[in-house]
Amino acid sequence: MAISDYIPFFPVKPAPFFTEDGAPIHGLLAQFDTPADVYHAAEAVRDAGYKHWDVHAPFPIHGIEEAMGSRRTILPFIIGGGAITGVCTAIGMQYFMNAIDYVFVVQGKNPWAWEAYVPITFELGVLLSAFAALFGMLALNGLPRFNHPLFQSERFLDSTDHCYFICIEARDPAFDPTKTIAALREAGASNIELIEESQA
Repeated sequence: MAISDYIPFFPVKPAPFFTEDGAPIHGLLAQFDTPADVYHAAEAVRDAGYKHWDVHAPFPIHGIEEAMGSRRTILPFIIGGGAITGVCTAIGMQYFMNAIDYVFVVQGKNPWAWEAYVPITFELGVLLSAFAALFGMLALNGLPRFNHPLFQSERFLDSTDHCYFICIEARDPAFDPTKTIAALREAGASNIELIEESQA
């Protein structure tokens, strides 16, 4: 995931590996035949020290997050930040309006009568939390992205039906075409395909 995935005219970082034809390499796509095979292969890839890789399957595989060594998402902190921002903005906005910008005394009450601020404070906190959840999720997942190099692979289309894949990206510091292919074969891959970067 890079800034150039979102902004087409942003400079793209050169690929570290190229094919014999000079095309930049996105990574290696390994196919596995069963959920158990891809689960144990994920453990092997994790233990080999790879960081930029993913598992693709037609359905969720129980325990795959642990097998991949995935860390807990930071999305709750993003949502919490949105909630705090909304609450603080609402309180500040209402206090400014009622106590500074246009003092409007109602039944002799203090402008800092916080009870009247609760509905707007709640609503704005929920609103910004929802926006933070939506846009935070999209950003963390690299979305929206209208094309992906893996879509060039005919085999990869079966990931929505009956096949299981692991893709190790070339930008991974531990990536080496020869050694990575050997590691995937040792992990039980039934097929390995070199994926080139999309040439848009």
